[in-house]
Amino acid sequence: MALLKLENLHVSLEDGTEIVKGVDLEVDTNEVHAVMGPNGSGKSTLAYALMGHPAYEITEGRLLFDGEDVTELGADQRAQRGLFLAFQYPHAIPGVTVTSFLRSAINAVRKARSGGVDDPVAIPEFRKELLAQMDRLKVSRELASRYLNDGFSGGEKKRVEILQMAMLKPRIAVLDETDSGLDIDALRVVASGVNELVGPEMGALVITHYQRILNYVKPDHVHVFVDGRIVESGGAELAEKLEADGYDPFIPAKAEA
Repeated sequence: MALLKLENLHVSLEDGTEIVKGVDLEVDTNEVHAVMGPNGSGKSTLAYALMGHPAYEITEGRLLFDGEDVTELGADQRAQRGLFLAFQYPHAIPGVTVTSFLRSAINAVRKARSGGVDDPVAIPEFRKELLAQMDRLKVSRELASRYLNDGFSGGEKKRVEILQMAMLKPRIAVLDETDSGLDIDALRVVASGVNELVGPEMGALVITHYQRILNYVKPDHVHVFVDGRIVESGGAELAEKLEADGYDPFIPAKAEA
């Protein structure tokens, strides 16, 4: 069984509007799956629902992680099991430094995985790893002492999202339009981080509107997402087809026209 498995997943907003309308998907380690769709198709809703955002309710179907039904678990519990979400629009947290945030997050995961026993990472070990990852991902060391995403540029926010991923070492990373708003240099840095981390210990679900990030992160599987459903799946060549022809051939009304 794949590490992450979606079975007939339906997701609604708080007002009852159904956005995701029955999705089956399996993502394993050492795999990159790309979910591509037009604006308003429900891609970000899918991402938030996977991570357990309380405003997005799973009304039908199941979400399995490593064989465990995590449909009813909160976001923190899913994160502790190894699920990670990189936001399209990362929030600023004034008063909490990048360093403090990362160390707290790592310690929370370590505590959960040690059965509730405090097992804080040693400060020298943490600092060594943090500085090494910042240098590798071309994140300015100066950002470590600044408040998380407070006054950061778009590129800085996205690089820090990938830094979080590198430090937390999740088993499945969901990237919600991480390429949005990035210049080419920042895009290459973000893609390089994803490529280095995907392997036997991690898989990735890359949610995007455009094909350009897939020029740098080569997907093993591509899924076309329209009106809350996966309407087509294939290999990397499907992303190239979307780049050439757009989404119209997959939108029923336009395809008929």
